[in-house]
Amino acid sequence: MKSTINLPSRRNNLPFSDAVRVGETVYLSGRIGFKPGTTEIPADAGEEAKYLLDGIREVLEQAGMVMDDLAYVQIFTPDVSLFDTFNKVYATYFEEEFPARAFLGSGPLLFGARFELIAIAAK
Repeated sequence: MKSTINLPSRRNNLPFSDAVRVGETVYLSGRIGFKPGTTEIPADAGEEAKYLLDGIREVLEQAGMVMDDLAYVQIFTPDVSLFDTFNKVYATYFEEEFPARAFLGSGPLLFGARFELIAIAAK
């Protein structure tokens, strides 16, 4: 059986959910690091990564999970030179072991974002 997870602050009517739970596994939709309450991308890449990961944490909390429940993460970026910048922020969001992960170069992302993240979490 599957169920959808949507943040209370969801402002749009786009045809996807923030996440979908199937059993004890949660599949998170692509997320971008907007400034809170806006569709603006911060000027600073580190700040954008922080907002992105805060958003992931918020979706996981709605699902009754934490960042350490992430099993697999994919990060897309049009600028792979931001690898170290992203990693400095990313590492601060985990207390135990890191999830499996891919950091992928991509074409341009929506809204001019530098990062988009999709993930799978499991209890």
